Amino acid sequence: MMTLAPPRSAPSGAHANPNVSKDPRSRTIGIVAVVLAVVLLVAAIVIAAAVPNAIGGIPNLVFGALSSLPALVQVPIVVIVFGLAIAGLLLVIDLVGREGPGSTLLRLAVCLLVPTVALFVVNSVLWTVIVAGLAGVILFWLDSRHSAGAGYLIQLVGFMAPAVVLLFAGLILPSVQTIGASFLNAAGTEFVGLANFIWIFTQPAGLITVGNTIIWVIVTPLVSTAIGLAYAVFIDKSRGEKFFKVLVFMPMAISFVGASIIWRFMYAYRGAEFEQIGLLNQIVVWFGGEPQQWLINSPMNTFFLIVVLIWVQTGFAMVVLSAAIKGVPIEQMEAAELDGTTAWQRFVNVTIPGIRPTLVVVVTTISIASLKVFDIVRTMTAGNDNTSVIANEMYSQLKFFEAGRSAAFAVLLFLLVLPIVIYNARQLKNQREIR
Repeated sequence: MMTLAPPRSAPSGAHANPNVSKDPRSRTIGIVAVVLAVVLLVAAIVIAAAVPNAIGGIPNLVFGALSSLPALVQVPIVVIVFGLAIAGLLLVIDLVGREGPGSTLLRLAVCLLVPTVALFVVNSVLWTVIVAGLAGVILFWLDSRHSAGAGYLIQLVGFMAPAVVLLFAGLILPSVQTIGASFLNAAGTEFVGLANFIWIFTQPAGLITVGNTIIWVIVTPLVSTAIGLAYAVFIDKSRGEKFFKVLVFMPMAISFVGASIIWRFMYAYRGAEFEQIGLLNQIVVWFGGEPQQWLINSPMNTFFLIVVLIWVQTGFAMVVLSAAIKGVPIEQMEAAELDGTTAWQRFVNVTIPGIRPTLVVVVTTISIASLKVFDIVRTMTAGNDNTSVIANEMYSQLKFFEAGRSAAFAVLLFLLVLPIVIYNARQLKNQREIR
């Protein structure tokens, strides 16, 4: 009979935990961190003992000194400090759960730095002691979990925590607050139910605003994608391809406000007795017509505004679709050509199915941009003459101290964007499953 050999025992001194740090640099980092923490803590204690209330005034002093600097100096300082803070946080998360003397020293540095920072921020000995005690308990718990073989989940949560906090503070919490405000009155003090939404759909101005937004989201993606696709097909592999593509893509580098100012000059109007400075009216005059106030005459003024966004987004559609077209297998095109198909048939039956996922992404992306358009409308017409859209009306209502109606417009915009986002996400998921 065959007998199974007993399992080999691990060599003496080997560690079962893969997180054991054998890098001598970790010890150096830990020593430097401890020295800096001790210096900061001693300095804080000396300053607090020598000058009462000096610690609490340090943040105000620092921010005051920063605000006195030029803006071009403030920006790099803030970016560098933020980068150093994030780097230090990631270093602590990565090394604090490991074994070895370096990680032990780093944990000691954290125990010293936490009360130091607390003393600078709250300027209270009692709260400093409380914060230091909580930090000690948390570190002790983490160390005990690590000794028991855990720790990966803690590190994962630690790495994700900054992003989760920013996502909660910057997206989830404002969204919840906005939804709640949409059911309150203008002052935010009384629950009014659906009154703000009823007002939107019962007032002529509200209906025009919603209708204009729908027109934007229908016309802009279709026209931009169609022009971008046609341009990508005809310019592909032609002489001067790069130059022509850069020419069309350049408007993407211009802000919406800059594009709006450019097109305001295009639509500029002067009386018939004056020389026209707007290109469009000058062309009309050359052909014997009368100059028109393009941005005042409704409903065509909405379409003249849409032209600006089409001009900006066509370059985006062209670049993305051009890359997708180049990714269509050449073998399929050659096989279709051998079958005697025309260029149009190859385009419809081979190219379009091959770039369909990219088409969906382009259309949905431009649709979302169309729903959120604000700068163009605000810069060119300020929403007057029946050109307002939901995003602009959100600002206008808030400007008129109608916080409830502004929040209702925001919720309505969210409801319009949500189906597009869900559809785009499902398409991407289906594409991954196919691959």
